[in-house]
Amino acid sequence: MLKIGDQAPAFTILNQNNEKISLTNFLGQWVVLYFYPKDNTPGCTVEACTFSDNLNEFKKLKAVILGVSADSTQSHRKFIEKKNLKIMLLSDEDHKVLKNYEAWGEKSLYGKIFFGIIRSTFLIDPQGKIAHIWRKVKPSGHTQEIQKILKNLTKE
Repeated sequence: MLKIGDQAPAFTILNQNNEKISLTNFLGQWVVLYFYPKDNTPGCTVEACTFSDNLNEFKKLKAVILGVSADSTQSHRKFIEKKNLKIMLLSDEDHKVLKNYEAWGEKSLYGKIFFGIIRSTFLIDPQGKIAHIWRKVKPSGHTQEIQKILKNLTKE
């Protein structure tokens, strides 16, 4: 089980523009790495739009936002265009990154058990270590919660 202080699992996957993106690209910056179930669904749209709307606040805190789902790069492009998002979305179609961050697992809906993406967020410090973890995230109010923690951590 990943915990605060652990080295964040490394990855290299494609963004919405089919460019290879590695976690190491962001050493020296804070990274808000969030995992979400599906492009263009209600909760995921709220979450992505809120991150996008608050991007300038995160930039002031020297933080980058990376959203990860199992959707294709094409789906991400359409989602970004449709909602005018300003954040980067990464495609993990084979679930490797999702599994490494324990964001892929058993879920339950209406009594049915299935495997899927568990909405989670990891705050990664400029040295690449996990500074905070949110599991089973509720999209509403989540951005403000992250900003509060990030402000406190950057004061230290």
